[in-house]
Amino acid sequence: MAKVIEGLYYSESHEYVRIEGEYGYIGITDYAQNALGNVVYVDMPDVDDEISAEEEFGAVESVKAASDLISPVSGTVVEVNENLEDTPELLNQDAYENWIVKVQLSDKEELDKLMDAKAYEEFCNNQH
Repeated sequence: MAKVIEGLYYSESHEYVRIEGEYGYIGITDYAQNALGNVVYVDMPDVDDEISAEEEFGAVESVKAASDLISPVSGTVVEVNENLEDTPELLNQDAYENWIVKVQLSDKEELDKLMDAKAYEEFCNNQH
Protein backbone atom coordinates (compact mmCIF):
# COMPACT_ATOMS: atom_id res chain seq x y z
CA MET A 1 0.00 0.00 0.00
CA ALA A 2 1.40 3.38 -1.00
CA LYS A 3 2.03 5.87 1.77
CA VAL A 4 -0.30 8.88 1.83
CA ILE A 5 0.38 11.79 4.17
CA GLU A 6 -2.29 13.92 5.85
CA GLY A 7 -2.17 17.66 5.24
CA LEU A 8 -0.90 17.54 1.67
CA TYR A 9 -2.87 18.25 -1.50
CA TYR A 10 -2.86 15.60 -4.23
CA SER A 11 -3.50 15.61 -7.98
CA GLU A 12 -4.86 12.82 -10.20
CA SER A 13 -1.48 12.72 -11.97
CA HIS A 14 0.13 11.68 -8.64
CA GLU A 15 1.88 14.89 -7.67
CA TYR A 16 1.51 16.42 -4.22
CA VAL A 17 1.91 19.95 -2.91
CA ARG A 18 2.78 20.83 0.68
CA ILE A 19 1.80 24.38 1.61
CA GLU A 20 3.93 26.57 3.84
CA GLY A 21 2.61 30.13 3.87
CA GLU A 22 2.81 31.57 0.35
CA TYR A 23 4.91 28.65 -0.89
CA GLY A 24 4.17 25.21 -2.18
CA TYR A 25 6.59 22.28 -2.29
CA ILE A 26 5.74 20.03 -5.23
CA GLY A 27 6.83 16.43 -5.60
CA ILE A 28 5.64 13.03 -6.70
CA THR A 29 3.69 10.75 -4.42
CA ASP A 30 4.80 7.44 -2.99
CA TYR A 31 2.32 5.78 -5.37
CA ALA A 32 4.04 7.46 -8.32
CA GLN A 33 7.60 6.56 -7.32
CA ASN A 34 6.47 2.99 -6.71
CA ALA A 35 4.86 2.78 -10.16
CA LEU A 36 7.95 4.27 -11.83
CA GLY A 37 10.51 2.02 -10.18
CA ASN A 38 14.15 3.08 -9.82
CA VAL A 39 14.39 6.79 -10.62
CA VAL A 40 17.52 7.65 -12.62
CA TYR A 41 16.93 11.28 -13.66
CA VAL A 42 14.74 14.24 -12.72
CA ASP A 43 14.22 17.02 -15.26
CA MET A 44 13.39 20.21 -13.34
CA PRO A 45 12.53 23.75 -14.38
CA ASP A 46 14.80 26.70 -13.64
CA VAL A 47 14.43 29.15 -10.78
CA ASP A 48 12.17 32.06 -11.82
CA ASP A 49 10.30 29.88 -14.34
CA GLU A 50 6.53 30.28 -14.24
CA ILE A 51 4.61 27.03 -13.96
CA SER A 52 0.88 26.55 -14.41
CA ALA A 53 -1.60 24.21 -12.80
CA GLU A 54 -2.31 21.11 -14.90
CA GLU A 55 0.68 21.80 -17.18
CA GLU A 56 3.97 19.97 -17.53
CA PHE A 57 6.94 21.40 -15.62
CA GLY A 58 9.49 18.61 -15.94
CA ALA A 59 9.84 14.85 -16.01
CA VAL A 60 10.99 11.91 -13.94
CA GLU A 61 12.82 9.08 -15.69
CA SER A 62 13.21 5.61 -14.28
CA VAL A 63 14.84 2.48 -15.64
CA LYS A 64 11.47 1.40 -17.03
CA ALA A 65 9.60 4.59 -17.92
CA ALA A 66 9.60 8.36 -18.22
CA SER A 67 6.76 10.35 -16.74
CA ASP A 68 5.90 14.01 -17.22
CA LEU A 69 5.53 16.09 -14.08
CA ILE A 70 2.20 17.93 -14.10
CA SER A 71 1.99 20.86 -11.71
CA PRO A 72 -0.89 20.80 -9.21
CA VAL A 73 -0.65 24.60 -8.77
CA SER A 74 0.49 27.74 -10.56
CA GLY A 75 3.35 29.91 -9.44
CA THR A 76 6.96 30.98 -9.80
CA VAL A 77 9.76 28.52 -9.12
CA VAL A 78 11.85 29.90 -6.25
CA GLU A 79 13.96 26.82 -5.62
CA VAL A 80 14.69 23.41 -7.14
CA ASN A 81 15.84 20.43 -5.12
CA GLU A 82 19.45 20.25 -6.29
CA ASN A 83 20.01 17.01 -4.35
CA LEU A 84 17.96 15.26 -7.03
CA GLU A 85 20.47 16.23 -9.74
CA ASP A 86 23.10 13.90 -8.29
CA THR A 87 20.89 11.45 -6.41
CA PRO A 88 17.51 11.16 -8.17
CA GLU A 89 16.91 7.88 -6.32
CA LEU A 90 16.05 9.99 -3.23
CA LEU A 91 12.54 10.03 -4.71
CA ASN A 92 12.39 6.24 -4.26
CA GLN A 93 13.71 6.45 -0.70
CA ASP A 94 11.15 9.01 0.48
CA ALA A 95 9.01 10.77 -2.10
CA TYR A 96 7.49 13.13 0.49
CA GLU A 97 10.75 14.26 2.08
CA ASN A 98 12.33 14.91 -1.31
CA TRP A 99 10.22 17.57 -3.01
CA ILE A 100 11.15 18.58 -6.57
CA VAL A 101 10.39 22.31 -6.77
CA LYS A 102 9.37 25.08 -4.38
CA VAL A 103 7.01 27.65 -5.89
CA GLN A 104 5.57 30.95 -4.81
CA LEU A 105 1.87 30.34 -5.27
CA SER A 106 -0.02 32.67 -7.58
CA ASP A 107 -3.53 31.42 -6.79
CA LYS A 108 -4.26 29.57 -3.55
CA GLU A 109 -7.82 28.87 -4.74
CA GLU A 110 -6.36 26.22 -7.07
CA LEU A 111 -5.88 24.06 -3.98
CA ASP A 112 -9.66 23.60 -3.85
CA LYS A 113 -9.44 21.46 -7.02
CA LEU A 114 -6.99 19.01 -5.44
CA MET A 115 -7.66 15.95 -3.28
CA ASP A 116 -6.95 15.57 0.41
CA ALA A 117 -5.21 12.46 1.76
CA LYS A 118 -8.41 10.45 2.19
CA ALA A 119 -9.71 11.23 -1.31
CA TYR A 120 -6.30 10.49 -2.84
CA GLU A 121 -6.06 7.15 -1.04
CA GLU A 122 -9.47 6.17 -2.44
CA PHE A 123 -8.37 7.38 -5.89
CA CYS A 124 -5.25 5.18 -5.75
CA ASN A 125 -7.24 2.16 -4.57
CA ASN A 126 -9.45 2.53 -7.63
CA GLN A 127 -6.48 2.60 -10.03
CA HIS A 128 -6.20 -1.18 -10.17
